Amino acid sequence: MGDLADDVLSRRLLFVTGKGGVGKSAIAAGLALLGSQQGKRTLACEVDAKGNLADFFEVVDVGFQPREVQPRLHVMSMNTEESLKEYLSLQLKLPLVARVGPLARTFDFIANAAPGVKEILTIGKLAHEVRERNYDLVVVDAVATGHIVGQLRAPQAINELVSVGLIRDQTDWMLDLLGDPATTGVVVVTSPEEMPVTESLELLDALQDTNVDVAAVVVNRVLPELFGRGEEEIFDALREPALVGALREAAGDKVDQVLEAAHLAVRLRRTRSRHLARLREGLDPTMPVFYIPELFTRADGLRATNQLAVALGEEIGY
Repeated sequence: MGDLADDVLSRRLLFVTGKGGVGKSAIAAGLALLGSQQGKRTLACEVDAKGNLADFFEVVDVGFQPREVQPRLHVMSMNTEESLKEYLSLQLKLPLVARVGPLARTFDFIANAAPGVKEILTIGKLAHEVRERNYDLVVVDAVATGHIVGQLRAPQAINELVSVGLIRDQTDWMLDLLGDPATTGVVVVTSPEEMPVTESLELLDALQDTNVDVAAVVVNRVLPELFGRGEEEIFDALREPALVGALREAAGDKVDQVLEAAHLAVRLRRTRSRHLARLREGLDPTMPVFYIPELFTRADGLRATNQLAVALGEEIGY
């Protein structure tokens, strides 16, 4: 498992996805920070306009132009119109202008009429950064599970529509890059709950149609085992009415809250353990699975991102 785990950050393009609410953006930020701490020149990119990747590094004004927020770590936000302008500048030698005017309006029309055009500009921008070796590692805070398959299949969809020409050449090299498991991988983030586990297993099956390798599954917000079986029996015994009354007299009324909290911690742990077991049963035994503990702190901010980077590093083996 050590070699398989280390293989995750040896890739140069990682798409991090998962069901909404499982901490996908947090894990993407943690992976990007860990990569930079390992000496890699790293780019973290969010592709959702509603994304909050910048919050995990406590910075503002993150746009299409990458901004260095930590040593060797740059952050950007995807903008398909800016990506189009950059593409036209590189491929057709058109000057970068504030707006491409009528061409931009034409692009909007085509993008709405032909599914996959906006996705290809997103994938193309990220693949370009990898191909040009502008960064050692590109971590993508990708779209959620319901949309990631369509985004990753966009180059293939365009490739099937266009048989010759510049666009066909572009999608050919993108497909080569995306299909190379040594270069590109998907990280599926889940949590030990029923719906996230179900969606993750379904996504893993659907990803087989994309020709993009799954690098790892990250189980976020795993509750620690606070009490062993013997301690659980003691807490159960202490919840007997007669003993609770004696404890109240000795320690005060808050004894009930303490005992109930202990019971809740055990119940939640056991419930989530069942979901973890179902996840493991549905995974290929060779799939790297990383378990990230519940942090019990604010969900974003640089402190939380550092904690996630540490937890990921320990799981990966750094």
